[in-house]
Amino acid sequence: MLISAILRSKGSTVTTVRPQATVNELLATLADLNIGAVVVSEDGETIVGIVSERDVVRRLHQRGPGVLDEPVASIMTTPVRTCEPDADVEDIRKTMTDHRFRHLPVVSGGRLAGIVSIGDVVKSAIEELETEKAHLVDYLHG
Repeated sequence: MLISAILRSKGSTVTTVRPQATVNELLATLADLNIGAVVVSEDGETIVGIVSERDVVRRLHQRGPGVLDEPVASIMTTPVRTCEPDADVEDIRKTMTDHRFRHLPVVSGGRLAGIVSIGDVVKSAIEELETEKAHLVDYLHG
């Protein structure tokens, strides 16, 4: 299965935040949308960084509550790993697991085309296994 299949089912909308937004503003976005990460972008198409709940927690622990008034650029992760829509989901699952990150922006033609989470990747693997099981059961009972 390809990453593009996941994007077809979940959609290609990506929440972004500008680098100069405060960490407080970031937290409001994460909470309001019930998401775990956003792409940092000036224009919604190019990627400057990525910032997740984990980034906030780590910096809050390191720097204290003053970090909440700092710009997102001060806590974001760079460089950002990305993938293309034609990437294999299994390869992406392995990469995300091996490198311990949960969100991966999808880029097509140099522009932000979507984002996948480890949950999206695991869900697609479960769906594939269920389909395979159904085919095997049909074969055995057919």
